[in-house]
Amino acid sequence: MRKIKTVLLTLVLAMAVQAVSIAQGSKPATEKATFGMGCFWCSEAIFQRLKGVTKVESGYAGGSVKNPTYEAVCSGTTGHAEVVQVTFQPSVISYKELLEIFWKMHDPTTLNKQGADVGTQYRSIIFYHNEQQKALANTYKAELNKQKAFPDPIVTAIEPFKNFYVAENYHQNYFKLNGSQPYCRMVILPKVDKLEKVFKQKLKQ
Repeated sequence: MRKIKTVLLTLVLAMAVQAVSIAQGSKPATEKATFGMGCFWCSEAIFQRLKGVTKVESGYAGGSVKNPTYEAVCSGTTGHAEVVQVTFQPSVISYKELLEIFWKMHDPTTLNKQGADVGTQYRSIIFYHNEQQKALANTYKAELNKQKAFPDPIVTAIEPFKNFYVAENYHQNYFKLNGSQPYCRMVILPKVDKLEKVFKQKLKQ
């Protein structure tokens, strides 16, 4: 995981150079980031704990069907991925930092699979909202592959954001409301524990 941190520092320098060519102006109060990294229950529990994150919604993106249901997405016929849409304050936590957490908190080398969850809806994917996010995601991915940060090549897709459909109410705040359930204890809790260990300084009090 040290290689991921090294890549992050490299990106900071690279993007500082790129920023010179960007028109000056104040950063927006909030921005959005959309990530697919397996089951959105796990992803939601991770990003909700970060300083500077004001909202996290579980939902569906990347498919061809409007307003899909959970059952339809799980069938694998709609083309959607389970994702979280993260609203964050760039003055508190940067998109680069969110990417670092994205890479570390799931396995980006397994195609359409995270642990026991298998299917295209569980694919690793980044939906970028602007050209800067696109550049950061592509550069970060390339550097991680170049430095062999993972045993296998990264298969994470990087695609433009087109639409996002909020998942059913019972999917929202799932870990907070269902922490005693077996899936939460066996799958989500270990990820939360890892987050608290690796990113302690980035967590809300």
